Amino acid sequence: MKAFVEKRATAPHSPSRLPRTVLALGAVSFLTDASSEMIFPLLPVLLATLPGAPAATLGLIEGVAEATAAAVKVVSGRLSDRAPRRKPLVVAGYGLSSVVRPLVALATGWPHVLLVRFVDRIGKGVRSAPRDALIAEVTPPGRRGAAYGLHRAMDNAGAVAGPLLAAALLGLLSLDLRTVLGLSAVPAGIAVLVLVLGVKEERRPERPRTARAEGPAAPLSPEFRRAVAAVTLFTLSASSDSFLLLKAREVGVPAAGVPLVWAFSNAIRAALGTWGGGLSDRLGRKRVLLAAWALYAACYALLAYVRTPAALLSVLGVYSIHAALSEGAERALVADLVPPESRGRAFGWFHGFVGFAALPASAGFGLLWTVYGSATAFLAGAGIALAAAVFLAAAVPDRTASSVR
Repeated sequence: MKAFVEKRATAPHSPSRLPRTVLALGAVSFLTDASSEMIFPLLPVLLATLPGAPAATLGLIEGVAEATAAAVKVVSGRLSDRAPRRKPLVVAGYGLSSVVRPLVALATGWPHVLLVRFVDRIGKGVRSAPRDALIAEVTPPGRRGAAYGLHRAMDNAGAVAGPLLAAALLGLLSLDLRTVLGLSAVPAGIAVLVLVLGVKEERRPERPRTARAEGPAAPLSPEFRRAVAAVTLFTLSASSDSFLLLKAREVGVPAAGVPLVWAFSNAIRAALGTWGGGLSDRLGRKRVLLAAWALYAACYALLAYVRTPAALLSVLGVYSIHAALSEGAERALVADLVPPESRGRAFGWFHGFVGFAALPASAGFGLLWTVYGSATAFLAGAGIALAAAVFLAAAVPDRTASSVR
């Protein structure tokens, strides 16, 4: 058995060699994001038709949505460590989002959009930490980067399919905006069905009564806390990607082309996601993250000076590589730094801090954009990203597959 695990840990970085549960969760993410991304790139367009919704309002909506998810993730992760199975929480989270998300089609004002996003993100909060902990449990240490990279790649592939589907419904079939938003319910429903029928989980032993009576669990390691601090600082630079779409509109991309711009970005993330996560298995989590964050800072600085659709697409293409490099490596680093019995709690805090940072990041970016213009907002984001990279280099240990038990 040991030889089998070691062989899996050193196998080529291909999706076919990953556990079936990881592949099934990837399919769920693909369908869920296809649903979500039918809506997300159209939110700026929808808000433009509603009264009293400037750029600062978009930042508020996205910031509150992510901060809500963050608070729920902390609780959900802790609960999943105590439960014999993580899957019920994952199903509940995906189910709630799938039911409420299409209701944005009925919005008559920006507070309605805020409410839908609020409840949708509660669902995301419930599912995220248990799902990521489940992936770590079924994947050998030397394949975690590739596993999380694949999951994020499938997520981003759904973010390609969703905007393309929305563009086809808007442009080819000439459906109205609200009808397209409502049809996002179809892939969401299929995703829940795949999750219920396709994801298998072994029952884990419950904690002994004596262990539960001892009080709070042991503190998470200083290495883990420093890693979360670094990612949180970086998140303060990472405003909602809605602002990239708003930038597209600013430089002259028509409304019907906005979903295509978003599909272009996510196609790159999807194509390179498994490779990017696997790269962290071979080169180390920190090295890959440093490269990703430096690339992000450079692209944000360039976005401050973009003035044409062609220039925007060029920078956005390079920008999208940063996500392919960082998304799998960040999650694999968390899984590497904590013991199995604490992974739900660790992923809850990881996602929680990142989500809490999203509120000031998006709200502050929107405020800077409204008061000083987009160039100032993008340059501020680039500066914070560089500061996060410096902190990561100084304070966080490197991790490769060979250093993880």
